Amino acid sequence: MTYPNYQALVEVTRGPIVESIHCGAIAVVDIHGRVLASAGDPEIVTYPRSTAKPVQVLPFVELGGLGRFGLTERELAVMCASHSGTDDHFAVVSGIQAKIGVSESDLLCGVHNPMDKPTAIAMSKRGEAPTPNRHNCSGKHTGMLAQAALRGLPKEEYIDPRHPVQQLIIKTFSEMTDMPVEQIGIGIDGCSAPVFALPLRNMALAFARLADPAGLAPARAAACRQITQAMMAHPDMVAGPGRFDTLAMRALSGRMFAKGGAEGYQGMGLMPGALGPGSPALGIAFKIADGDQSDRARNVVSIEILRQFGLLSPEQIADGLADLAARPNTNWRKFVVGEIRPCFDLHLELS
Repeated sequence: MTYPNYQALVEVTRGPIVESIHCGAIAVVDIHGRVLASAGDPEIVTYPRSTAKPVQVLPFVELGGLGRFGLTERELAVMCASHSGTDDHFAVVSGIQAKIGVSESDLLCGVHNPMDKPTAIAMSKRGEAPTPNRHNCSGKHTGMLAQAALRGLPKEEYIDPRHPVQQLIIKTFSEMTDMPVEQIGIGIDGCSAPVFALPLRNMALAFARLADPAGLAPARAAACRQITQAMMAHPDMVAGPGRFDTLAMRALSGRMFAKGGAEGYQGMGLMPGALGPGSPALGIAFKIADGDQSDRARNVVSIEILRQFGLLSPEQIADGLADLAARPNTNWRKFVVGEIRPCFDLHLELS
């Protein structure tokens, strides 16, 4: 079998030996889809998984759903989220459902334990079983139900690719990524909703357009701005305690937004001016080839991209992101046995 053209992005050493390598591919594009920096093949086709959530909620926002149901920025942020299932996340998702007239039992995302370990421990101690609103995708699913309610559509089977909710989502996704609908691969995500396969470059384009939607139709541009503003204003809703998306958006305060996905996928959008006066908006998408179940490589790569682009200083990394960045490799006794370090260079060409 021939595999895609990935390249080494992260090395894990033990003593003087590189013991493990995480390979991947990165695409950095502007709002016109021009690749301005890359590692590996930016045309690799894969599933962005939950990185697609800010685009999946776009039709609902564009149709005026926030005003129709009186939803807040905080509630919009959780509809873009892979949240950690904390009590705050549970409460915000439940509040949206009350406003749109659905219940937790309408969700088709399934059930898993909260991603936030202290929350999971506290629930176990009080004998509370997890329910769908603790699922990291419950905000996205509630947003899909909100679109159905807004349009007067049946809520049953709202995740079926043939349902009008999903048809509008894939149409919008196609327009934001410049990928014809018939060329987008359709799979089933971990939460049972449709998930799309497309080149990294095209997914990065959607994030660039979210960051700078000036070239889009007025209603869509306004919706894009609402989504990115909500994510950056409420990073605690987008992920959760100790997680990259939340910590990085908090550290960069309005200059970027971030959304990770399963199997080592990550998207980031750099806002206009983030790299200096007059700098363009950029979209970034990358994939860790081995799926990176521990997030060891994805976090290192994300922080290294931002460091190489001058967005994160060593002081900012040390103050809150050190546990996720390049760092010593330690054993169970906390002895330093090696390093976890990036091994790629991105040459950004803005001219």
